[in-house]
Amino acid sequence: MWFSPSPHRFNCQAKQQERQRQFDALPSSYNEPCTEQDDKILDLSLSDLAHAHASSSISTPAILQAYGKKVLAAQQASNCIAALLIPDILHSHAPQLCLPATTDIDSSQSSPLKENHSLSGVPVSIKDCIDIKGYDTTVGYSSRANKPVPSSAPIVRLLHDAGALTHVKTTVPPGLLGVETSSDLFGRTSNPYNPGYSSGASTGGGGALLAHKGSMIEIATDIGGSARLPAHWCGVYGMKSSIGRFPSWGTVSPLPGLEGVETSCSPMARRLDDLEEFWKRVVAMRPWEYDHTCIPLPWRPANVRGKKLRFGAIWDDGIAPPTPACRRALQMTVDALQKQGHDVVDVTPPSILEGLMIGFQLCFSDGGIDFFSAVYKDEKLDPVLTATKSLLSLPQFLKSVLAHFASDPVQSAMLTSVNAKSPSQERALVVAREEYRAKWRGVWENNEWDFLVCAPHPSPAIPKGTAEKVTLVSCANMMIWNILDYTAGVLPITTVHSTLDALPSGFLNSSEYAAMGIVAKGVYAVYDASKMDSLPVGVQVVGRRLEEEKVLEGMRVIEEAVRASGITNNLSPRSMPSA
Repeated sequence: MWFSPSPHRFNCQAKQQERQRQFDALPSSYNEPCTEQDDKILDLSLSDLAHAHASSSISTPAILQAYGKKVLAAQQASNCIAALLIPDILHSHAPQLCLPATTDIDSSQSSPLKENHSLSGVPVSIKDCIDIKGYDTTVGYSSRANKPVPSSAPIVRLLHDAGALTHVKTTVPPGLLGVETSSDLFGRTSNPYNPGYSSGASTGGGGALLAHKGSMIEIATDIGGSARLPAHWCGVYGMKSSIGRFPSWGTVSPLPGLEGVETSCSPMARRLDDLEEFWKRVVAMRPWEYDHTCIPLPWRPANVRGKKLRFGAIWDDGIAPPTPACRRALQMTVDALQKQGHDVVDVTPPSILEGLMIGFQLCFSDGGIDFFSAVYKDEKLDPVLTATKSLLSLPQFLKSVLAHFASDPVQSAMLTSVNAKSPSQERALVVAREEYRAKWRGVWENNEWDFLVCAPHPSPAIPKGTAEKVTLVSCANMMIWNILDYTAGVLPITTVHSTLDALPSGFLNSSEYAAMGIVAKGVYAVYDASKMDSLPVGVQVVGRRLEEEKVLEGMRVIEEAVRASGITNNLSPRSMPSA
């Protein structure tokens, strides 16, 4: 007797076959090693590449071949591609395809950029929660597969008007909430430096692709660290903007209609110069004329370099202290800043757990109905999401009983707080959020900080399949800035060292470990410096609301200070495997 596959299995199979057809349609040359010309193209900065393409010194096919080879290598190594758009670009009649292909890509030529083509020829990957006309926007759900959208998001239209090449869409976990990027639809996306480890989430596909040099810019989203966790774990750059600064309409949120903690659409890059330049050029395109949710705020140079700055260092979020590798990266940052004459003071912030609980309650105030409604019954979810679903489905009286006997404050807070809310309860949470924001504002102004620095996450990349132990709560040091709507960026600092970053022998049996909370125990249980050796480790730089220009400059101040100390992170894209 014949049995037809379930809708979920059918959609997954059809989507994976479609993706394979896209890769099969690539020219055979994409399977060959990078040529000297390919490497020259890959090494160009955003400014130089846009200039060379707009001045007809380099063609679209040449750019697509160089980056396409890296895309193919990235997919084979990390499984990070949701959809490949390169064949469609090559077979289109886009005007830029008529530009001559030459071997002269000297960026010193002085011909001006073509009008409105400030991103001419720049490869930009798009996270698979952002609409591109004619392609699926799956958000990792099989129920959304094989349903091409009828129009592009404003940011995509802006990119196309600026001449950018949106050449791929990148993988995401179902619903975008998770610590790892894994789904039935696309499979698991692995870390570009060690396939046994995670690339982060939910922009794990974009982080891995950037590290493999398969894109220059990734358009990511961030509601609790989704752009910054992959930057930290994949050794690239990412900055979460404040709401309204970057065009976000047309981005499918994991929690549609949620205004209590909104999703920020923000770019990532493999070089800091490119990230800053991309921001400048997008803002120069007047994105508020594309997206009604975008604030009409021109670019404002920060000019903080060369000045004595005041940094606050958060060493512990009160939930999970940084593991040795992440603490060492933060210490290196602090030491480097102090050597440059900057003030760095230790900070005990307002309760991060308090803010986190406000945020979690707002996110799941509908009891998770919107989030889980798109999931098929036989669709496998990240264990983190399975645990969240179980928590939300428990009767409140039972959760109250369990909370009464819970010895861990985080566990108790989750049990008593995270449940469906009435409209009046949700409004009360918004009031609590604003009071919490006011508290932070007062503390910031009283201390006169220019920036805060902290570990993005207490651990480097975690082993694949261990998200259930680590939990979403471990991302508190990232989500808190979404709740406050502060600008926050992540940059790579160093790599895990097997001996310098090792835990003391027998640590998991020690009294120090026994005294840790449940979240910290989960993080430290999967931490092993010897197995994590050479994985990237980053640091997070935080500014206040709508301080994108200043935070980018703060990231540069830190990078230059660390380099001046003679420290290299050994994560240059040159160190990645060749195509």
